[in-house]
Amino acid sequence: MRRRRLVRVPASSANLGPGFDSFAAALTMHVELEVSETGSFAVETDLAVARDRSNLVVRGFEALHPSDDFTFRIASQVPLSGGLGSSAAAYLAGLLAADSIFGLDADVLGEASRLEGHPDNAAAALLGGVVVCADGEAFRLDPPPQLEAVLVVPHEPVSTAQARAALPAEVPMADAVHNVAHGALLMLGLARGDWDLVVRGLTDRLHQPHRAHLYPRSADLVARARALGALGATVSGAGPTVMVWTHLQQTGAVVEALRREAEGWADVLRAPFEARGAEVCEL
Repeated sequence: MRRRRLVRVPASSANLGPGFDSFAAALTMHVELEVSETGSFAVETDLAVARDRSNLVVRGFEALHPSDDFTFRIASQVPLSGGLGSSAAAYLAGLLAADSIFGLDADVLGEASRLEGHPDNAAAALLGGVVVCADGEAFRLDPPPQLEAVLVVPHEPVSTAQARAALPAEVPMADAVHNVAHGALLMLGLARGDWDLVVRGLTDRLHQPHRAHLYPRSADLVARARALGALGATVSGAGPTVMVWTHLQQTGAVVEALRREAEGWADVLRAPFEARGAEVCEL
C-alpha cells in the first residue's frame, strides 16, 4: 500500500512587538502539502520555489528520512517573503509528513527550530494560538476571541539577513528592561482579554526601531496604527509586513483605512488569529 499524507500548517507572525525571537501567533493562512509514496522523487507546485532537494519542505522531510520515493505537492496562501513564517511552515510540513508516515515520534519542534535558527514561528505554526518560547519549550495560550489581525504586506520584500544585520550587537539596559516589562504586559493582557494592557504591551525598543530605515512606510504604519482606529501594530517577524491588531468591532473600518494608506505599495489582508495548529491527515 502506498502511503500518503496531507499536512496543513498555518502562517505565523513572530516577535509581536517586544517578544524578539520568543513570541509568535498563528494566523489563518496555510501551507498545504500532500506527500505520496510514488517510487520516485518529485516536487509539484505552482509556487516560485525550488523543485529539487533544496526545497524547504523536502529539507524538513529529509531531516527525518530520505525522500527518494516520494512526490511532494505544495500549495500555499502564505506570502513567500515578508515575515509571515512561510519557511517555518514549509519545514514543519515536511517534518510532520515524515514523522507521521514513518511513526518516528520525533521532536518536530526541536528539528524545525534547528532548521529555522529560532523557535517562535515554528512553535506558533505547530501549536496554534499565541506562544511564548523559552528554554527549548513553547507555552501556548488562546488569544481573546474578539481580537483580530489585519496584515499589510508590502510589494517590495526585505531579506531576513538584511533585517538581522540591522540589529545592534548590544542594547542599552533601559531598552532591555522596557521589552521585558512590556512583553509581560502583552501576555497578561492577552490572557485576561484586557485591551489596555495589550495596547501598552505592543511597544518595542529592541528590533523595530533599528530596522525602520529598511521599510519606512511599514514603520510609519506601526507608529500611526492607533490613529487609524486599531489597538496598535507590530512588524511581523523580520518584516516588512505589518500586523495591525484590532478589536472585532473595529476591523472593518481599520481595513478600509489601511487600504487607503497602502494603495500602490502593499496589499491588505484580513487574517484572524488561528487557534488550531498544524494538522496531519492520512489519505
